[in-house]
Amino acid sequence: MPQPVPVPHGLPVDRDAGPFDPPSAITRLRGARPVSPMLFPDGHEGWLVTGYAAVRQLMADTRFSSRQDLGVVHVPYETPGMPVATEPSPQVPGLFISMDPPDHTRLRRMLTGAFTVKRMKQLEEHVVEVVERQLDEMARLTPPVDLVKEFALPVPSLVICELLGVPYADRAGFQGDSATFLERDVTLEEKMAAYGSLTSYLAELVTRKRAAPDDDLLSDVARNADVTVEELTGIAFLLLLAGHETTANMLALGTFALLEHPGQLAAVRADEALLPDAVEELVRYLSIADVFYRYATEDVELGGETITAGSTVVVSLLAANRDPERFEDPDRLDVRRKARGHLAFGHGVHQCLGQQLARVEMRAGFEALLRRFPDLALAVPAGEVRLKSDMNIYGVHELPVTWSDAREVSA
Repeated sequence: MPQPVPVPHGLPVDRDAGPFDPPSAITRLRGARPVSPMLFPDGHEGWLVTGYAAVRQLMADTRFSSRQDLGVVHVPYETPGMPVATEPSPQVPGLFISMDPPDHTRLRRMLTGAFTVKRMKQLEEHVVEVVERQLDEMARLTPPVDLVKEFALPVPSLVICELLGVPYADRAGFQGDSATFLERDVTLEEKMAAYGSLTSYLAELVTRKRAAPDDDLLSDVARNADVTVEELTGIAFLLLLAGHETTANMLALGTFALLEHPGQLAAVRADEALLPDAVEELVRYLSIADVFYRYATEDVELGGETITAGSTVVVSLLAANRDPERFEDPDRLDVRRKARGHLAFGHGVHQCLGQQLARVEMRAGFEALLRRFPDLALAVPAGEVRLKSDMNIYGVHELPVTWSDAREVSA
C-alpha cells in the first residue's frame, strides 16, 4: 500500500531523480493519489493530475475547459512581478490552444489539411535534405560543438519557417523572444515585452501575406476572409513557437538520453527499422511538453475525487507517460517498446496538430546524426549539462558533443 504524501504547495519542478525522470515528489504522488489536491502559490486550492487513466479521461472531457477567459486560471509556480489572478484573462485571438469548440474547431479546421500524414510524407524528402545540409555544416566544425546550436535548433526552425513562410533570416529575433516567453523565472514585464515583440513582427508578416499571398501555410490561411489579422497573428505565434521549440528540444534531449543509454543507442544503430518505435519511445519517455492547465466548468468526478467547479487543474503528461498502470517498467528507456497510446502529444480535441511533422523531423534527425557521427559522445560529464528546468518546454540549454574528426563524417 503506497504511503500517503502531503498535499503539494505549488508544482514540484526539481529534477532530483535525474535529467530524464519526473520530479520524485510527482512520482510519489502518482503512486499514492493520482488525482491530488494542490495548493497554488496564490492560495487557490486546485488539483494536480498525474495518473495515466485520469489524465486521458480529463483531456477528453469537455467539462474541463482550455479557455482562460472563462474563469480565473491559477499558475502553479510563482512568476516574478505576476499579480495574483482575480479575473479571467482576455482571450487572445487565434490562440486556439486556449479555446474550446466551436471557436477552436473553426480555426483548427483551417490548418488540418496542412498537417495530414500524407502531406507530411510528401515533406519528408525535403526534411531529410535540411537535416543532411545541417550535418554537412556541423561536420566542418572542430569538436566539441553545441548540438543545440549547430543541429537541434536549426533543423526544425528551417522547416517550420519554410512551411509557414517566415523568413529564416529573422530567426535570431523570434528564437530569442520565444525563449524569453517560455522561461518561468523571468519577470512578467520581460515576458510581455518578448510576447509583444514577437506578435508585432508576426502581425506585420501576416498583413503582408494577406495583401500579397505566397506559396506557404500562412498565406493559405490569410486567403480566408473569415479570419482576422489578429487571429492570423495568434495562429502564426502558436505554430512558430510550437513548431521549432518542441522538436528542437526533443532532438537535443533525445540525443542526450541515447548517449546516456549506450545499449539502446547501439540497438538503434544496428537496426534502422527500430527508428519509428525508438522515436515514439523517446517522445513518451521524455514528454518535454509536460504541464497543461484546465478549468473545471462544473463539478466533475475524476479518479475517485470531486473536482469542484472553478478549480484550476494541472496535468502532468510526463507523470502519466511514466505510469506503471499503463506501461510496463515505465522508467526504463526501451527503444523496442511499442509506446503507442502515450500522451506526449496530448489527447482529445487539443491533440498536437503538428505531431506528424515532429515525427518526420525526429526520424530524419536521429537517423542521420547517428549514421554520420558513429562515435558521437558527450564532451562534458552528464551532470554538467544545463537542463531547462526553468522552461515551460523541457530540454537542455546546450549539449556539448564531440567525435573523432579524423573519421570520415560523410553522408
